[in-house]
Amino acid sequence: MDKAGKAESLKVLGGIFEESGSVVVARYAGLSVAEMTQFRSMLREQGASAKVIKNRLAKIALGGKGGDDAANMFVDQTVIAYSPDPVAAAKGASDFAKENDKLVIIGGVMGDKVLDDKAVDALAKLPSLDQLRGKILGVLQAPATKVAGVVQAPASQLARVISAYSSKDAA
Repeated sequence: MDKAGKAESLKVLGGIFEESGSVVVARYAGLSVAEMTQFRSMLREQGASAKVIKNRLAKIALGGKGGDDAANMFVDQTVIAYSPDPVAAAKGASDFAKENDKLVIIGGVMGDKVLDDKAVDALAKLPSLDQLRGKILGVLQAPATKVAGVVQAPASQLARVISAYSSKDAA
């Protein structure tokens, strides 16, 4: 790789480490092309992406974030999974690792924090950002629905009473 290619790769990796909610680091030794494609599509379904990286460039792109702990994750054949949503990359990588033992999650980086494999697994078990938004929306809408039901109840009761009187008078 020439200097221009390295500079471009560093720029891309630096952007990934800066803008992603989380970056999951894993070893992929032994994965076939078909399995790697399946891994990428599983991540895509979660809203995440994967990138096979050069370890030396990743260490430089980290720019000292996470210190030696982060730098030590980048050895052997390394792939990163990343997404703007902190949970999506961890969830996709963890789900694939459960199905395929050739993908081994080493850890991750979340902002300036370095995560070990157990922390990545715990992150994968959290609800995604979209699921949390749905829950919050449901909580916010529930009181409005109840208020509408309470306001509407007296009117419907009054209508039933009038209907009952009109049925009684008609008979």
